[in-house]
Amino acid sequence: MTNEEKLKLAQAAVDAVSSCPEFKEVAGKYIDAVGTHTEKEFAKYLVAEAQEDICSIDNTIEFMQTDMAKEIFGAETAKEKAEHAKAVKAAGGLYCDCPGCTAAKAIIDAKDELIK
Repeated sequence: MTNEEKLKLAQAAVDAVSSCPEFKEVAGKYIDAVGTHTEKEFAKYLVAEAQEDICSIDNTIEFMQTDMAKEIFGAETAKEKAEHAKAVKAAGGLYCDCPGCTAAKAIIDAKDELIK
């Protein structure tokens, strides 16, 4: 995996509106470490944070049906997001497909390349 590809993976986490602040912070630190002697160390932190933050499709469906989701997104948007998540699950998806979770999944899938 090239440094450019590594940077692109981490930048997707930074850019995703739905990435939590900790994921963005770790991704930013990894970006700074690419090409340095600390890259592997920060890659391990990045993968660990991605694994912690990725949301299963079942948890996404469950959350979008809560009062908290309705407060955050509004009742109609939460309902639409729940229906979308159900469609993702019906199509075989295991994880939320929001930009933050998509970035986390890409990092997890590339973990062997990032850490080696």
